Amino acid sequence: MARVLSLFRPQPFLALVSRRKPTLCKMSMDSRARKVFAAAVEAVQPDTVVRQSIERTEDSVIINGHKFTLKHNLYLVGFGKAVLGMAAEAERIVGDHLVKGVISVPHGIQQILQQHGKDHLLLKENSRIRVMEGAKHNLPDVDAQKAAEAIKQLASELTEKDLLLVLISGGGSALLPAPIPPISLQEKHDVTRKLAGAGATIQELNTVRRALSFLKGGGLAHYAHPAQVVSLILSDVIGDPVDLIASGPTVWSEVWPEEVLSILERYKLLNSLPASVKDVLGRPRPRWRENKGESNTSGHVLNAVIGSNSIALKCASRRARELGFRPLVLAPGVCGDVRSVSRLYGLLARFACSQEEPPPEIAAELLKLGPEVGVESWDLCRTMQVLGEGRTEGWGSTCLLAGGEPTVELTGNGRGGRNQELALRVGLELRGLKLPPNGPVFLSGGTDGQDGPTEAAGAITDWGVYEEAQAKGLDIDNFLANNDSYTFFTRLSAGQRLLVPGLTCTNVMDVHMLLIPPIPQ
Repeated sequence: MARVLSLFRPQPFLALVSRRKPTLCKMSMDSRARKVFAAAVEAVQPDTVVRQSIERTEDSVIINGHKFTLKHNLYLVGFGKAVLGMAAEAERIVGDHLVKGVISVPHGIQQILQQHGKDHLLLKENSRIRVMEGAKHNLPDVDAQKAAEAIKQLASELTEKDLLLVLISGGGSALLPAPIPPISLQEKHDVTRKLAGAGATIQELNTVRRALSFLKGGGLAHYAHPAQVVSLILSDVIGDPVDLIASGPTVWSEVWPEEVLSILERYKLLNSLPASVKDVLGRPRPRWRENKGESNTSGHVLNAVIGSNSIALKCASRRARELGFRPLVLAPGVCGDVRSVSRLYGLLARFACSQEEPPPEIAAELLKLGPEVGVESWDLCRTMQVLGEGRTEGWGSTCLLAGGEPTVELTGNGRGGRNQELALRVGLELRGLKLPPNGPVFLSGGTDGQDGPTEAAGAITDWGVYEEAQAKGLDIDNFLANNDSYTFFTRLSAGQRLLVPGLTCTNVMDVHMLLIPPIPQ
């Protein structure tokens, strides 16, 4: 293993992690973990990311290096769970040139924000932006469809002198349903639901959604042509692919009926298609050539990802250093089954906590496991290299950070979510290692503040969960089999291991954190 790691010794990276010893912090590992998580969430607040992405200079704005002139020619549309706060900040910055706007946001969100004292994320009473609530339970509904029609109408009226600011965040797909007639909203929902149930990939689902929708797959940008379109995107998808976030309404991606029919045939759904869907897919020409004559609008569109898991991890790293840790980011796209992901973190903890050179079997298993959980071999080798140097050179405490969105196989009907289950499984993987403060601590939390149908965003764990569960007569295997991690953690330590940040107003997937204490020399 030493030979493998010796290939990965780039001096610029070592300069980044620095050889200065972090400052000593007397706070508990648990408390510091919570503060690092809070910093990650704070970094991707909807108003914060918009404020940092729009540079206002007199009658112009600079966004992502591009300058746009403002002449009372600004229009605004948006859709997504975090869009209300994004719109409020955008209006504060450029509202003097805003003509009008329409945003589609979750049902009840304005009342919820008021109840939680988040007035800074609400529009002012004299706002020129119309707020339309819909998509109750995160499902497309008639209210969301009306909002989509209003957004389409606004975009269709724009001219080459206008600038359309589009705000997009997670949940935007359900809040922008615009099925092509004669397809009904219910028919479109049934088709995509059957596809998902048959095991279709997210790429296949979005291909079908785009083919059945006016606005997805670049449709919104098409209707806004010839106006300049600028999209500010808060990403909740691994890798930040702008064509997948909210199904890419401002990203050109022509869909041909033959491609969609091939997907539906693959999952044996052709025979059960509604007549309306067959009608739309039977039309011979690409849809964008039917109306405005301009088939490709990409030259008039700027898509900028302004908030993501990577940004959250960067700010979490900064906070970790302030709290006495040496930060180290593994990857922002950890995925796959929680069983495999928990094994990954368990192996990394054993590798990092080993007083001697770790057995080569640990490194070999990590490299074999990497592709299964979305982590490149390079990132694993780099991480093991730094952890190994930290052990031999006595660096002190390390905060290993990662992000992503693992999956859970549902085998029971308990309460919990992927973050709480991951934390519980990692606790078991830490078997035999020391307890804090001399042993590792693991945190997994959803940046949206809600992990499954619970009030918790995740949980914090260590090897002590097993010992306490044994003492209380709690069978961990039974709780895991029933997907009941929330109930388990509420009965353990009086619920104090749960991570409950409350309303976060954002979502850039999950944050994983492995705190590793200094290794005795």
